Amino acid sequence: MRLSLDNLRPLASLFSEDLAIDLGTVNTRVYARSRGIVVNEPSAVALDDGTGEVQAVGKEAKEMLGRTPSTIRVVKPLKDGVIADFKVTEKMLSYFMQKAHQRRTLVHPRVIISIPSEITQVEKRAVIDSAYRAKAAEVHLVEQAMMAAIGAGLPVTQPGGNLVVDIGGGTTDVALISMSGIVYSRSLRIAGNHMDEAIMNYLKRKYNLLIGERTAEQIKIEIGSAYALEKPMTMKIKGRSLIEGVPKTITVDDSEIREALSESVSAVVSAIRVVLERTPPELSADISDRGLVLAGGGALLRNLDKRIREETGLPVCIADDPLCSVVLGTAKLLNDFRLLRRIAVD
Repeated sequence: MRLSLDNLRPLASLFSEDLAIDLGTVNTRVYARSRGIVVNEPSAVALDDGTGEVQAVGKEAKEMLGRTPSTIRVVKPLKDGVIADFKVTEKMLSYFMQKAHQRRTLVHPRVIISIPSEITQVEKRAVIDSAYRAKAAEVHLVEQAMMAAIGAGLPVTQPGGNLVVDIGGGTTDVALISMSGIVYSRSLRIAGNHMDEAIMNYLKRKYNLLIGERTAEQIKIEIGSAYALEKPMTMKIKGRSLIEGVPKTITVDDSEIREALSESVSAVVSAIRVVLERTPPELSADISDRGLVLAGGGALLRNLDKRIREETGLPVCIADDPLCSVVLGTAKLLNDFRLLRRIAVD
């Protein structure tokens, strides 16, 4: 018996698995409906400049950062939460979607992708087109702040104020949510990457020491803080002296790194204040009782919750799994298409 295309479609749908994707500036996470989080890798692609071929994607590509010959270039295709390199994003999405489907190339899944709050129509179009070119059958866009709130377990469908602060790699989204809608939101292009750059610039300015992105991130994770620590911490940092041009090691303490991060942290606190000032009185009462929830990798910065609590007077809690809040929230929509229709971005 010969199989026509019409016969093949229902057969292909048996193997199809819907995907929820948190397309992040630093990390991309993919959730498959029946298997949970199947991809959690850096948003990076290593390309051969001569042939244009992809050499590595994800973890392998990130490990090559700053360590490749001149012919191989490590590209981060997303900048500040939006697509900076369309073709590379398409290749990366295609790779992650195939990996999620265990290399089955015939699968065309329905895909839900989370995006920052204040991106333009052109940027939205770029995300949709990249997903379709990566062989998605259907593409729906949702806002990251809403997904972070759902992932953190907030009652977003009920009439009551929920304030969520999602600090990712490229953007910080602050959103007031009630009855499945965003009442007011603010998106900043200041987040984890900006903090890493601030550390790099501080060490360059104060110690004439040049360090790479990976070292800056490590410093932020190990001794970075937003508010004074109970016990001071120090760390040895290796880099290149800008004066002598040779490797150099210095020791810095947590107060210096806190000083380097102060501008970024202040910008996040200011964005929270703006949202609080625009909050309707009835919802303000809810927020004063419930407080706000921190999500995203930036929520893990030491004492950030304490700093926000002191500056706003609100209770502050950190989501159970801040790094995966957005993808877990997006994943919940895979089983609730009615809610997806209500909150999907046009």
